[in-house]
Amino acid sequence: MPMHNWQALKILLVDDHAVVRAGYRRLLESSPLNISVFEADTGERGYLHYSEQAFDLVAMDLTLPGISGLETIRRITQQDSAARVLVFSIHDETVFIERALKAGVRGYISKSSAAEVLIEAVERVLLGELYLGPGIAERLAALNYADKGGSLAALSPREFDIFRLLAEGLTVNEIATLLSLSVKTVANYNTQIRAKLNVASGAELARLAIRFGIVPA
Repeated sequence: MPMHNWQALKILLVDDHAVVRAGYRRLLESSPLNISVFEADTGERGYLHYSEQAFDLVAMDLTLPGISGLETIRRITQQDSAARVLVFSIHDETVFIERALKAGVRGYISKSSAAEVLIEAVERVLLGELYLGPGIAERLAALNYADKGGSLAALSPREFDIFRLLAEGLTVNEIATLLSLSVKTVANYNTQIRAKLNVASGAELARLAIRFGIVPA
């Protein structure tokens, strides 16, 4: 049965920029698919919406205020192993793509992709396929991860999120508040992260994050 003959598909858009959400909403609602779009501006609200009602697909950014996109994905897929999550992000670095795939996403495209790529990605993910945007699959296949950043692969999902926030310049106290953790817990994570990455200072940690494209230079 063609998709446009299906009953209305419910898609949740999670992005902290209203203009971005509006643009993607227009694209989706003007597509041949019969789509009803819902919106959330933070990971917390996105997860809450998903907990309250069923969605056919979640299309979301990774860079969000509050809990990260990766943490949001993990919460959604832990609640619903069949969840269909499509990431659209300015981050096309392999480390983000791999982390997202490990968290359970079914598709990953760059925000710089053409409009038709989003529609194709949505269709393919709704059909149960894995969809990687132009160039992404090739980069994953060509990458020898051990050579480029094996140390980052050693970080747990929570350590990776805290690593990113530390590299962005947040303090241990700020991260504790943001992630609803104790200061002591975040401090312990900080120590573990530095040991795993073999860095002695915040400056070294930031340089490493810049080198791998985790934060902008």
